[in-house]
Amino acid sequence: MAATALVAIDWGTSAARAWCLDGSGEIIARRDIALGVRHVRDGNFEAALAKLIDELPIGLAPRIGCGMIGSRQGWVEAPYVDCPASLTALSDHLTSVPLGSLAIVPGVATRDSAGLPDVMRGEETQLLGAVGPDESGVLAVLPGTHSKWARVEHGRVVDFTTFMTGELFAVLIDHSMLGRIAGHEPGQFSREAFSHGVARGLDEGELAHDLFGARTLALMGTLASEDVADWLSGLLIGREIRAARDWALRAGIDPSVVRIIGSDMLVERYEVALGDAGVLAERASHDAAALGLWRVASRAGMLQS
Repeated sequence: MAATALVAIDWGTSAARAWCLDGSGEIIARRDIALGVRHVRDGNFEAALAKLIDELPIGLAPRIGCGMIGSRQGWVEAPYVDCPASLTALSDHLTSVPLGSLAIVPGVATRDSAGLPDVMRGEETQLLGAVGPDESGVLAVLPGTHSKWARVEHGRVVDFTTFMTGELFAVLIDHSMLGRIAGHEPGQFSREAFSHGVARGLDEGELAHDLFGARTLALMGTLASEDVADWLSGLLIGREIRAARDWALRAGIDPSVVRIIGSDMLVERYEVALGDAGVLAERASHDAAALGLWRVASRAGMLQS
């Protein structure tokens, strides 16, 4: 096995992923555990880091991380870099934790046309790993609790926009009357109900009105109780795609091809929804964050020779 040249960590709210990479950026070992920022007791991140990388062949390799570990709720706050955010800008603004056991990639900030601020942490590193430095005009989506759509040009995050699609779905299912009529079982997926929801989401309409359709369709017997959640998911994702497509067009970006960055079941739903919208979906590597961290560390001169 090649020697570890870098330990890369994507440390989020709920989980943490760690990789050992060699000097050429090849992954030689990995670990994924439920040790997110919210699970770290008493702010003892040094002990949490030791637990995370304990079973990896780390040697004396430098360590770099991204994600919520650099937030106000994390180990130390890594300031935001404004868009357009280049690989160089990110590598020049790394923040070290006390004792220097981990360097943290800064987040990225932007503002929309009305001046409303938007931020990301962790996604910027995934974008730099999923989009090659020579690629231009790339439109990417990172599905999640807060889905991010981004424009990437030659290794720069030019701009992005956030949709609270995943969190809104969870709130509706867990805390509204729509959830009470939804007989959804974990792991169940009705492609037909989901696509019907996507079609409604892609069409013109007001979201606050269309959401009520989950109840009325079930009330009228058009939608089975067990399919309510999938229809609602389709509606929200379809409406997100419609809005993101308009956002890209206003920026002069072709929205007919979208790169999806992620690794869970939600990515598959976005693939279906984008296909229903006539969009070609390209799936990025599951390890985009690891490659992005390696590129930042390489630019920062951190890699061991």
